[in-house]
Amino acid sequence: MTSTSTPPGLARFNDLEERAALAALHEACASTAWARHLLAARPYATPEALYSASDAAMAELDTADLAEAMAGHPPIGRPEPGDPTSAREQSGMAGVAEALKAEMLELNLAYQERFGHVFLICATGRSGEEMRDAAKERIGNAPEREREIVRTELGKINRIRLARIVEED
Repeated sequence: MTSTSTPPGLARFNDLEERAALAALHEACASTAWARHLLAARPYATPEALYSASDAAMAELDTADLAEAMAGHPPIGRPEPGDPTSAREQSGMAGVAEALKAEMLELNLAYQERFGHVFLICATGRSGEEMRDAAKERIGNAPEREREIVRTELGKINRIRLARIVEED
């Protein structure tokens, strides 16, 4: 049951059949545990309630769940072909100089070798230089510290992606 004050996109999400809702959530985040947590808490009265549930679910993810979530993200500077979401989110890398693209590729590889997963950052609104600088800074982190930064960045990405779902007319 949704009230008339519930935004249309959120009302639609609340009313989706379970499999369709799970598919929509998997587009926002590849973690099955995260998606199931959000699915179980429907219906949401407000977008903020959904975002808070997302944050709570993100805080509970274990190492394997985080790895599953990260596996759904392409490296910075190499969005998945045909994936408008990753292309839009990484638009700060579009049109940058070849030298910066090459540097980001090297940083991605070094980061992945060090931590065992892609360099993950909420790229929305960041320039290519900002993403490069963040990769340079974070590559020196201890694995435990980096895992918590990744958790925070995933949470930001999830909120942006959920907003696109619930704010549609």
